[in-house]
Amino acid sequence: MSTPSDRLLDVTRLVWRAWRGGKPTGVDRVCLAYLNHYGSRARAVVQRKGMQLVPSRRHSERLFALLSQEQVSRRSIAMLFASLGPGALAPRLTAGTLYFNVGHTGLNEPTLGRWIARRRLRAVHLVHDLIPITHPEYCRVGEEAKHRERMNQVLASASGIIGNSQATLDELAGYAAGQHQVLPPTLPAWISGLLRPRGGLATHLERPHFIALGTIEGRKNHALLLDAWSLLEQRMGDRTPLLLIIGRRGWRADDVLARLDNLGRLAPHVRELSDCSDAELTPLIRGACAMLMPSLVEGYGLPVIEALALGTPVIASDLPVYREIVGDLPAYLDSADAAAWAATVADFTGHSAERERQLERLPSYHAPTWDEHFALVDSWAETLPARFVQALNG
Repeated sequence: MSTPSDRLLDVTRLVWRAWRGGKPTGVDRVCLAYLNHYGSRARAVVQRKGMQLVPSRRHSERLFALLSQEQVSRRSIAMLFASLGPGALAPRLTAGTLYFNVGHTGLNEPTLGRWIARRRLRAVHLVHDLIPITHPEYCRVGEEAKHRERMNQVLASASGIIGNSQATLDELAGYAAGQHQVLPPTLPAWISGLLRPRGGLATHLERPHFIALGTIEGRKNHALLLDAWSLLEQRMGDRTPLLLIIGRRGWRADDVLARLDNLGRLAPHVRELSDCSDAELTPLIRGACAMLMPSLVEGYGLPVIEALALGTPVIASDLPVYREIVGDLPAYLDSADAAAWAATVADFTGHSAERERQLERLPSYHAPTWDEHFALVDSWAETLPARFVQALNG
């Protein structure tokens, strides 16, 4: 059995993010939170070409320090890995050591399960969603098969599974039953975001503005917002509020991307910001009339929590996971009813009774914190039984 200071933390996703450059996604932020919490008492795991590298504690500390930086050069990463000795390939590991993989990366690698079994580790995986399996039409081609491999690996190798929500764990339980697999012990533990206190600087633009935050992909339903803004423009003309679409361009959204490239009459009213720093984003959220979340499916919903924590109302599609994590605080709308969204947005630009309802309740809203998350995870993980499973067939 491992001691509280004996951990393995898989940072493969963070290494590849740093290598490629770019700002962290929501999943990356979860990985960074785990690095911040466990980094001082863990060794790193990096998966590459079917191998699981485990640097020494000294090298792990150096790697963790690099990955915690906002900007990391490829050269610094390459130099660190070049300095690793043969011990990184065959390290001494204590049976029962806790191994955390919280970013999904490498879970579809067949050698991972065999390595966990051979090293007699207690694997703890954090599952963010099953969207590629439940809604493959919103994901990249081939992602469904890859995600099935990930979830099969999770079910076969885990001593315990953390869900970012009970909704995600319910989806996983349904998948396990359909695969005739046993569900290991699970823990719902809400994740947090970059939560800053209310009352800081707020950016107010020349007209009331609303924010849609997240990768521009099919399931985020930006098409509905553009439809709603077309209705608003017809009714309000120059008084149409601003829609800020903040996020990188993704997949399965060709129609939306084509519309963004040719906004026509919406050009004065819709702005796409693909590269927005946290320092710029936070005041924009504080100054917004509302955060808009018309998603068709979600595993969680960090923008909802971050907006409410900053004192900004939310208008969202009526998804079970939103009901779970923030109850009846947002204004919930049908994700297919552009007219209802247009009407509600127009209402929120003035003295809206619904917006006032949210503003009155927001001071008492308590957003999930990482301290609360890890208070659950730390005590639960130590109780997990060893599960030295048979290796998965490659």
